[in-house]
Amino acid sequence: MQYNRCGNSGIQLPALSLGLWHNFGDVDDFNVATRMVLTAFEKGICHFDLANNYGPPPGSAETNFGKILRTQLASHRDEMFISSKAGHDMWPGVYGTGSSRKNLMASIDQSLRRTGLDYFDVFYSHRYDPSTPIEETMQALIDIVRSGKALYAGISKYPAEQQQRAYDILKEAKVPCLLSQYRCSMFDLKAKTNNFQCAADNGSGIICFSPLAGGLLSGKYVSGIPDGSRVAKGSPFLTPSHITAERVEATRKLDEIAKNRNQTLAQMALAWVLADSRVTSVIIGTSSEQQLLDNLRALDSAAFTTDELKAIESIISEPSLSF
Repeated sequence: MQYNRCGNSGIQLPALSLGLWHNFGDVDDFNVATRMVLTAFEKGICHFDLANNYGPPPGSAETNFGKILRTQLASHRDEMFISSKAGHDMWPGVYGTGSSRKNLMASIDQSLRRTGLDYFDVFYSHRYDPSTPIEETMQALIDIVRSGKALYAGISKYPAEQQQRAYDILKEAKVPCLLSQYRCSMFDLKAKTNNFQCAADNGSGIICFSPLAGGLLSGKYVSGIPDGSRVAKGSPFLTPSHITAERVEATRKLDEIAKNRNQTLAQMALAWVLADSRVTSVIIGTSSEQQLLDNLRALDSAAFTTDELKAIESIISEPSLSF
């Protein structure tokens, strides 16, 4: 496993981290989830990314990860870097969502109970909440770190202006932002354009999620919507409307480049996100042990030639591909 320095800190993270957004809830096979976590750890993935609303139902991914940790990996806690987040809809009522101090403070206590952990390595504000002063949100993160409930603070999906303000507040309190989490893929370049350099300039590590554009860059939708796929199951995050003729054609062209690199399209897509020197780690979401192992092979051919990068850029620069 390749490990990268995280911003201006002493932390190193694996180039690929395991995310528990999907496939770790109570609706999923717990034995499969267990095998994925254990295999990831055996292969050098020491960073596991959670959020309080991951499931379904919300909270169940944290509970299930806690069971795996307690029964299989309890003696390895100090070898692991475990993150969670709060800010999206979680429980009924006006305090069950958003980035207020009340929500974040209640959320981290609930998340610690579900996982059985004494602390998180990093705790994120999962989203910028325009209805809450950013000073209030950041102060909650500062107090969470100072209380020992998390070692570091992070932000996720913050727009550029609020991103810089968050860094300034945290830096002034001497609780610098360790990680900034953004969606990034060959079909989603917005954060790469708008947020990466701000994070790098402020000494924050960058961790990317959805590197396969929700599965579009897995190659599985080139010939239609296969049974059992995320789209077929009615995912709100990837719908039939996303599978346009332009994206299918771009996927075919990218797949040809990947084949010439002796990679699958998914492996090349992961390597492409990691090729940006500002990126610390990429979060992979897997549904099986074999898919996890296949994703790890992206690191076997992580480097790109100048000609390969130019060819990829000529394909993905088409605005109609972005979503």
